[in-house]
Amino acid sequence: MDRTPLLLALGIMTLSAITDAEAQSPGAPMPPVAERRPHVDTLFGDVRPDDYFWLRNKPDPAVRAYLEAENAYAEQMMAPEAGLRETLYREMLGRIKQTDLSVPYAERGWLYYTRTVEGQQYPIWCRKRPAPGAAEEILVDLNALAVGKTFAGLGDFAVSEDGNYLAYTLDTNGFRQYTLAIKDLRTGHVLGDAAWPVTSVAWADDNRTLFYTLEDPTTKRSNRLYRHTLGSAHDTLLYEEADERFSVGVSRTRSGGYLVLDIGSLTTSEVRVLPASQPGGAWRLISARRQDRQYFVDHRGDRFWIRVNDRGRNFRLVTAPVANPDESQWHEEVAHDPAVMLSDLDLFANYLVLSTRRDGLQQLRVRNFATGATHEIAFPEPVYSAFASTNREWNTRTFRYSYQSFVTPSSVYDYDMDSRHATLLKQTEVLGGYDPSQYVSERVFATAADGVRVPISLVYRRDVPRDGRAPMLLTAYGSYGSSSAVTFSSSRLSLLDRGAVVAVAHIRGGGEM
Repeated sequence: MDRTPLLLALGIMTLSAITDAEAQSPGAPMPPVAERRPHVDTLFGDVRPDDYFWLRNKPDPAVRAYLEAENAYAEQMMAPEAGLRETLYREMLGRIKQTDLSVPYAERGWLYYTRTVEGQQYPIWCRKRPAPGAAEEILVDLNALAVGKTFAGLGDFAVSEDGNYLAYTLDTNGFRQYTLAIKDLRTGHVLGDAAWPVTSVAWADDNRTLFYTLEDPTTKRSNRLYRHTLGSAHDTLLYEEADERFSVGVSRTRSGGYLVLDIGSLTTSEVRVLPASQPGGAWRLISARRQDRQYFVDHRGDRFWIRVNDRGRNFRLVTAPVANPDESQWHEEVAHDPAVMLSDLDLFANYLVLSTRRDGLQQLRVRNFATGATHEIAFPEPVYSAFASTNREWNTRTFRYSYQSFVTPSSVYDYDMDSRHATLLKQTEVLGGYDPSQYVSERVFATAADGVRVPISLVYRRDVPRDGRAPMLLTAYGSYGSSSAVTFSSSRLSLLDRGAVVAVAHIRGGGEM
């Protein structure tokens, strides 16, 4: 059976399908050479012309004409599969629960959540008090904000410490360039305070001062930090990064004690911190940037916790006194392990959770500060994704994490770090009678030409023969240390139920190993 029409209808173009299609039709015409914007780079002595550089000029009518021609060509090529496309669309839509509610998370006396309504395109952000019958407050209705616009996307979402103000960012053009808005949650009024294009935000303790970062609209590099006071028409530029390799972002530690300015390139970073109680104070440098060294800072009590790759690419964990975080004062908490990637940490008042990878699989390791005991959270499947979810409370023994696999839909758990018991709060419902027992996921290894074993995650229907005859969709990505997550997809079932095997190769460069 030729499954190319199915792959095409799912939006998956095989190499042979692309080649055949191009052979049959000239496709969308490119503008005359004189109308293009040629661009040539010289890299390591090689000249690399970019024939499509001119597409960066979005207002150019030639760009729009070209994209419309591409769309028309795609419709022409897909016309014979119109019936299959409609069948697949109805299948996929029929598995999605359109009216739904996220798991509420607690933050300073409120429960925050999102909900979706059938027939509406975007989520609604809400909150209410954790009491029976408490009234719902709608904070951001993205459907209302999208009226009259072709797109709406929410970026940052940060509530002030007293719960009275919400700073959020909104993208209305699809270019991931966000406008800042500040809403008084007591009155529902959106203040006149605004900025564009904003990439990150964080409140100070006084509930009047907001720090935010801006990107250069041309290069899309986040390079400036500003301080804004509610009602003020003039914001103060606090930092501007001159090195074009580096971007900046501002955040606040879970402890609430510090604001953190992360400054980083793909391989090098440095961090500056400011007590959240001193919004007008001077930002302090933790450690000056050093080429090919990355570090990240969190806070607990009188110490900073620093994840740093100075002893190896897999990172180690050190602490330093808040009073003097100089490198000479660093104390090692977790040594570098060449077999284990220390990818993140979550600090709480009485616990530490480390996110790690061993043999390509994610693990969550818990430490109790009072007893010093450590343990790992157990997971039931050979191939999965598990990572920290929304954890806003500082003084808690509950750690919330997300879990899913090729077979198990996205699930949210609350984990008691004392009793070591996990409670399932919500699992994404798949409509239409999904039976996970009908599918199998596993992990195999392929040996590369240089002898390195590369893990591959597989999923297929239990009744599909493993004799080489079944078609396979194989994907891979390996760049910038960005790992390929093993995730559930209800749309993928349309492929699996037609006898295909889906595989993800965790190739080098993605950071899994």
